[in-house]
Amino acid sequence: MESLRLKTNYRCVPALQQFYTGGPFAVSSDGSFIVCACGDSIKIVDSANASIRSTLEGDSEQVTALALSPNDKLLFSSSHSRQIRVWDLSTLKCVRSWKGHDGPVMCMACDASGGLLATGGADRKVLVWNVDAGYCSHFYKGHGGVVSCVMFHPDPKKQLLFSGSDDGGDNATVRVWDISNPKRKTCIAILDNHRSAVTSIAVSEDGWTLLSAGRDKIVTLWDLHDYSSKKTVITNEAVESVCPIGAGSPFALSLDSYRQNSKKHAGSQATHFVTVGERGIVRIWSSEGAVCLFEQKASDVTNNTDEDGSRRGFTSAVMLGSNQGLLCVTADQQFLFYSLNWIEELLQLNLTKRLVGYNEEVVDMKFVGDDEKFLALATNLEQFWEKLNCDWK
Repeated sequence: MESLRLKTNYRCVPALQQFYTGGPFAVSSDGSFIVCACGDSIKIVDSANASIRSTLEGDSEQVTALALSPNDKLLFSSSHSRQIRVWDLSTLKCVRSWKGHDGPVMCMACDASGGLLATGGADRKVLVWNVDAGYCSHFYKGHGGVVSCVMFHPDPKKQLLFSGSDDGGDNATVRVWDISNPKRKTCIAILDNHRSAVTSIAVSEDGWTLLSAGRDKIVTLWDLHDYSSKKTVITNEAVESVCPIGAGSPFALSLDSYRQNSKKHAGSQATHFVTVGERGIVRIWSSEGAVCLFEQKASDVTNNTDEDGSRRGFTSAVMLGSNQGLLCVTADQQFLFYSLNWIEELLQLNLTKRLVGYNEEVVDMKFVGDDEKFLALATNLEQFWEKLNCDWK
C-alpha cells in the first residue's frame, strides 16, 4: 500500500486579515467597498466579504483623515505628517500631494462636484482646496479648538460649508461658511448650542435643516433659512454620529408602518434621524416632540455603565446608499450592517452582516461545533468564526 504523501505547497483560501485599526474610514457611494485606516497604511476592503482589494502604503505616520470623491474615483487621505494625498483608485497611484495645515488634518470632505476638498485641522483652521490644481482656494479661521468635522451642503447651488469643533471648556461651535465668495474670510453664522465637542453634522433631505451632534449628549436642529435653533433633542449619551433618514428608504418605510400602527404620530414636516454613541445602541428620533421612536435593546458593544473600561460603544455611523441600510462602526474596530423592518407590528433592527477589522494577537484557535463548522480564536474578542463562509457570528 502506497504511503500517504502530504502536500508541500499550499494556497491560502480564504484569509482573515487586519484591515482597520480605528479612526477614519470612507464608504463608497454604492456601499460596495470601504476605505479603512490601518495604522500608517490604507486598506480598500470589499464590504461583501471583508477581503482586502488593495493596500495603499502610507508615509510611516498614522492616517488621520479619509474621504472619497462622489464618483468614487479619487481618494483623499492625510496623516500625522500633515501631507494631503490624492489617490487615483483606478491605478492605485498617488497623483498629487501637498501640505497646508500647521497641525494634523483631523477631518475632510469632498463637495458634490468632486472639484473641492475641505480639510479641518488641529491648528483650528478650515481650508478648501482646488483638487485639480492642488492650491488653497479658501482659508478660514475662527474656531477656538480642533476642527472635528466638516461637510459641504449636498446642494451645490447653495455653496455652503459647515465645520464643527472641540473648543475646549464648555463651548463648541458649528460655523457656516459661504464658499461662493473666496475673498470673504469670516463665517456667515456661528451656531452656538453645544457645550462639548461637536462630533457629527448632517443636512436633512430637503436641504433646509442642519443637524449637529456632540458629546454634550444633545442633537440640535438648525433652520438654514435664518440659522436659528429649531429644536434641541436630549439623548442622554455622548453622540458620535447623527444620520438623517431619507424619504423612501427602507428605514423610512418601516417608520411609516410604525407610525400608522402606533400612537407616536409625526407630522409631514418632521425630520427623522439615527444617533449612535457611547452606549452602543442605535436609536431613531423624530424632531416633532423630540421623541425617541425606537431604541435598540442591546448590541455586542452595549455599554451599560459609565465605569465600563472595555472598548465598547459606537464611534460612527453612515446611512448607506442604494437603500442598503445603516452601517455602524464600533470602538473595537467592527463594522456592523443593520436593516430596519416592520414585522408583526414591531420595529425590528436586524444585524445583517459583520466585518471585523482588527483581532490583535491570535494566540490559539480550534474548530468547534457540529461538523467543525466554527473556528474559535483566542483573542481579545468574544466572537466565533464560521469556517465555511468567513462570516462572524
